[in-house]
Amino acid sequence: MDRKLEKKTWTAKKIAYLLGGLLVVAVIIYQLGFADHRSTMNVERDRLSIATVSKGEFTDYILVSGQIEPAQTFFLDAVEGGMVADVIRESGALVEKGDTILALTNSNLQLDVMQRETMLYEQINNLRQTRLLLDQNDLNQQGQLAEIDYQISLLEPQFKRFKELHSKKLVSDREFEEVKEQYEYNLKRRKLTYESYKNDSVARSIQLAQLRNSERRMQASLTGVGKILNNLIITAPIAGQLAMEQIEIGQAINPGQRYGQIDVMDEFKVRVPIDELYLPRIGRGLKGKFTLSGQEHELEISKIYPTITNGRFEVDMVFTGESPKGIRRGQSVRIRLELGDSEQSLLIPTGGFFKDTGGNWVFVLNSSGNAEKRNIRLGRKNPEYYEVLEGLVEGEKVIVSGYENFGNNEVLELK
Repeated sequence: MDRKLEKKTWTAKKIAYLLGGLLVVAVIIYQLGFADHRSTMNVERDRLSIATVSKGEFTDYILVSGQIEPAQTFFLDAVEGGMVADVIRESGALVEKGDTILALTNSNLQLDVMQRETMLYEQINNLRQTRLLLDQNDLNQQGQLAEIDYQISLLEPQFKRFKELHSKKLVSDREFEEVKEQYEYNLKRRKLTYESYKNDSVARSIQLAQLRNSERRMQASLTGVGKILNNLIITAPIAGQLAMEQIEIGQAINPGQRYGQIDVMDEFKVRVPIDELYLPRIGRGLKGKFTLSGQEHELEISKIYPTITNGRFEVDMVFTGESPKGIRRGQSVRIRLELGDSEQSLLIPTGGFFKDTGGNWVFVLNSSGNAEKRNIRLGRKNPEYYEVLEGLVEGEKVIVSGYENFGNNEVLELK
C-alpha cells in the first residue's frame, strides 16, 4: 500500500544556506559597525624610541653658549695721530694707571701748537692793553673831577665874600658877576663830568668783567693747547691687562684709531647670544647656571642688547658670587638659562616626533602592544621635556622618535 510522503520544510540544504546567509550578514554588519578601518602599518619595535609619560618638576630653561669677557673694558683710541716713536708696553702686559704704553711723534702737530700758543699770547696781551687803557681813562676822569673840586674849593669862599661885599655896595656889579659866573660854571661842569664818569664807570665795570672772562678762557685755552703734545705720550687710564694689535716703530696711527684695550681682570661677565624667538621672555635678573671644574656657578642677566643680528640678540650675564678661579677671557661656557619658575607637570621626553606632528598628535601604545594615533596638546618645552596639557595620562607609553616614515597611517603594528 502506497504511503503519502510529507515534504520537509527545513532541509539540511536550506539550513546550510540560511546559516551561510546569516554569516555573511553578520560579517557585513561587523565590517560596517565594528571593524577597525584605520590604515595600518607594520613597524619593527627595535627601531623606535618609546618613552613613558611621567609626572615631575618642569623647569622652563634653554641651553645657550656664552663667552667669558672682562666685566670692565677701556678702549684705547688715539686722540692725536702720529708716527710710533717707541713701544713701551707689549700686548698682554699688566699695566698700572699712568704707565706709558706708546710714544708718538708729530712735527706738524708740534708746529701747529707753537703757532696757536703765539696767537693766544698775542690775544692775551691785547686784552691786557685794553684793560690798561680803561684804567687810564678812569684815572683821567678822576683827575678831572679832582681839578674841578679844587677850583670850586677856591671859588666858593671868594663867591661868598663878594656876595657879602656886593650887598654892602663895596664891590661893583661887574666884579661880583665874574666871580659868580666862574663859580656856577664849575658847579655845572662838575655835575656833567660826574654824570659822565658814573656812566663810564658802569660800562667800564661790565667791559672789565668781560675782559677778565675772556682772559681766563684764553689762559685755559693756552693750558689746553700746551697739553695737546701730551697726547703723543699714550698712558694707561686704568690698571689691567693690555690687549693691543701688533704695532711697530715707525707705524702711522691716525686720530681716533682704536689700537687696543685694557681689561680689568678682577671681575668677569659672560656675553651670551640668544635666538630672537626668546626676546619677549628675556629680562634683567633671569638666572643661569654652568658647571666649571666640577663646580656650579650662578649668573644673572644684567644687560640686554635689543639689536638683532642674524636672528640673534645678545645679553650680558654677571656672576652672583665671586668669579670662578682660573677663568680666562675668551673661554666658552654652556649655560642653563632659566626662563621661569619650576612647577609640577605631566612630561614626555623631547624627540623627533615634534618635527613631523608639531606637537598636535602622537602614537600611543595600547594594551595589545600596538600604537594608535592620538591628538594631544603640548605646552612649554625645554631641552629635555615637553609639558603635556591634554591627551595623555601618566604611565602611558609614547613613540618619541621621528614619524617621517609612517605616512598617513593611524595604527602601527609593532613586531
